[in-house]
Amino acid sequence: MNVRLALVDDHAIIREGLRSLLGQNSFIEIVGEAATGRECLARIEEWRPDVVIMDISMPDINGIEVTRILKNQWPQIKVIIFSMHSTSEYIYRAFQAGTCGYVLKESIGSELINAIKAVQSNKRYLSKSLDDTDLEMNILAAAKSPLTSLSNRERQVLQLVVEGATSASIANRLTLSPKTVETYRSRIMEKLGLHDIPSLVKFAIQHGLTSIEQAN
Repeated sequence: MNVRLALVDDHAIIREGLRSLLGQNSFIEIVGEAATGRECLARIEEWRPDVVIMDISMPDINGIEVTRILKNQWPQIKVIIFSMHSTSEYIYRAFQAGTCGYVLKESIGSELINAIKAVQSNKRYLSKSLDDTDLEMNILAAAKSPLTSLSNRERQVLQLVVEGATSASIANRLTLSPKTVETYRSRIMEKLGLHDIPSLVKFAIQHGLTSIEQAN
């Protein structure tokens, strides 16, 4: 079993560590790396990976949204989320987006290799430390999050807004008009029942759309 693998993480030292660890396995060929979600989407055709190891907290587009786009356009690609986030909200949204595996960064090592083998065999993989009897109930509870009322584009706009991007900047990144961005922003606030940006930022952090670091 030979696996073409791509690494997507905004920390170069993490990518270097993964490349060193995974490169020791003869069945793995690392075909590409990216520091942002946008870079990943731009180069995925060039790489043609079987599996993508994906971080969640990244600038411009978070890993869950990148996963959603990848699975819509390249459904044959298997995505493994490799993250420090262990809450049911993140896990639920990751699997809802189409990820095949969820591995905590604290579990780096043989568990990541096991995850790669599992997803290549069309099995779902979850870090052992997350595999407890309460998790399924917690994930079902997370499914009721107000975030599920937002479209993919609305979630993208929301992430960029809470990271401090202007409407003009968001319009440029997403190839929209500033007026359309303002419309999205108003619609998001209305759907979530929020009335100002600080409340929007708090919501995004609580529901795993962005991190405190990115919102500062």
